[in-house]
Amino acid sequence: MIQDKDFTLRLIRQLTQALEKLLLGKPEESLMQKELDFDSLMKDIFKIDFKELALKSKEDIIELVKERESKDHADYYEMLGNVFMFHYRAEEKLDFADKAKTFYELYLQTSGIFALPIINRINELKSELK
Repeated sequence: MIQDKDFTLRLIRQLTQALEKLLLGKPEESLMQKELDFDSLMKDIFKIDFKELALKSKEDIIELVKERESKDHADYYEMLGNVFMFHYRAEEKLDFADKAKTFYELYLQTSGIFALPIINRINELKSELK
């Protein structure tokens, strides 16, 4: 059971790092080919793919996170913010922007970390949502 949780946390961090590189515009070819398969990672993490996750309300997704260990919540929120930010930039759906903003804000609250790139993304999303 502990190994399964560690594996899931590693997947979350792997996806977060990959998305950070994409959001910063610095993707690596091998990263894109080997590590960034959203659907399989989403299925491994949440047991559903991104399309199903995107259909859920913010509250439902937050409940999915709350089912996990509280010490890992910040990692989940950062990853979810990055996933929805990436898809917002690709598809320009305001629902994705709203979810990304919410999860980034939850990340800042739960982590207690001052992360300027995240704050900048929140401000970018706020201007888009007005």
